[in-house]
Amino acid sequence: MSARRVTALFIAGLVIIIVAVWLSSTRQLEPVTGAGDLVLPGLQKALNSVSEVRLFKGDKSRTTLRQGTSGWTVSERGYPADSGKVRKLLLDLASLQVVEEKTRTPANFPLLGVQDVSSPKSTGTQVDAIAPGKTYSLIVGKTSGAKSEFVRVANSDQSLLATPAVSVETDPKHWLDQTLLDVQQERIRNFTIRPAGSREYTGSRANKNQRDFTVADLPRGRELANPTSADPVAGSLGGLTLSDVQHAPAAAPDAKSLSHATFRTFDGLQIDLTGRKDGARTLVSVAASSSDKSTQAQAQAITARAQGWEYEIPSYKYDGIFQPLEDLLKKPEPAKKAQPKRTSAQH
Repeated sequence: MSARRVTALFIAGLVIIIVAVWLSSTRQLEPVTGAGDLVLPGLQKALNSVSEVRLFKGDKSRTTLRQGTSGWTVSERGYPADSGKVRKLLLDLASLQVVEEKTRTPANFPLLGVQDVSSPKSTGTQVDAIAPGKTYSLIVGKTSGAKSEFVRVANSDQSLLATPAVSVETDPKHWLDQTLLDVQQERIRNFTIRPAGSREYTGSRANKNQRDFTVADLPRGRELANPTSADPVAGSLGGLTLSDVQHAPAAAPDAKSLSHATFRTFDGLQIDLTGRKDGARTLVSVAASSSDKSTQAQAQAITARAQGWEYEIPSYKYDGIFQPLEDLLKKPEPAKKAQPKRTSAQH
């Protein structure tokens, strides 16, 4: 064997050794994920320091949640967030565990919904949990059963099947604190309703022992459909929730299009609602006052929260508050048709 050939074989062998060593070191640098491993290690310890959460999709829908001195806020609305939902999201992200590794091939990421969300065609949602000095970013894709889903840590080439399934809704209204009012029927002493385009009426009861509400000054010859007809109106503020919020309009709406309702309790609380319809949306603004020391703090809290806002509420709730009087009344008997008179020839 010639010296030249020996030298060539030596060089080739050296190259193979160098490549093998490089590949081995590269594999050691790559994180190895196994079943039960945390998808976002470190987030559990950083949970209490997370100050912002961003959720966004390729279609430009997004929600930004920020923590301030008074709690979490939905930035797109400038309104308080449901802190319980935010906390659950963070806990679910922190406890997210690997079920098994999936594809590393970027061309296959769309099949799992974990491609980069920079494309309008992407279907996944990216979640960024921002803590001091560290941002934990995850792309959440399609679900796989009720308790797991496909995910990929942003900028990683490894997709995963992980559990639990994480709710990553990007519509801001999903994250709002939906509590609006909760004044139960047993507290109500009387109410006055003036639906848009309809006559005003008042329901009342003399004391808490009187179960049903009476309506005074009914139209001549008319009566309530039954003794309980007005009771649902009195109970319409119990557990009242909002669907969305917006700042009150700068220009006052046409007064003729507005509905009004006032509820007064036995302990001096007064709730005033003004309602209007905007296309398919049903909107109310809320104000509160008190004539009794025991409910002044409640009235102030309601006013401080509701001032300057207009709330979208479910249409069935809106209709329940601003019920026209006619809906509470017994339907009039249809007029009897006059019988034709018989002539003498018919006898």
